[in-house]
Amino acid sequence: MKDTLKKELIGKEIRIVEAKNKTNEGIEGKIIDETKNMITISTKKGSKKLIKEEIRIKLLREKITIDGKLLVGRPEDRIKKKI
Repeated sequence: MKDTLKKELIGKEIRIVEAKNKTNEGIEGKIIDETKNMITISTKKGSKKLIKEEIRIKLLREKITIDGKLLVGRPEDRIKKKI
């Protein structure tokens, strides 16, 4: 999982498995943008912005679940960070 956290997430297919806002649970889509505190995913119903700290995601191809709190921070800094 450490390697996954250091990789680029844009383009990955994900599912929201847990969220503070329960209406976001179960949403599936492709990550199209990532900032320090948010990810934007493209879904069948349009794009959706989600706060990283409030979600738990499953990377569909890798079959890995990641707590969004581990993703908080600028993507370029997370890639360099020692875990």
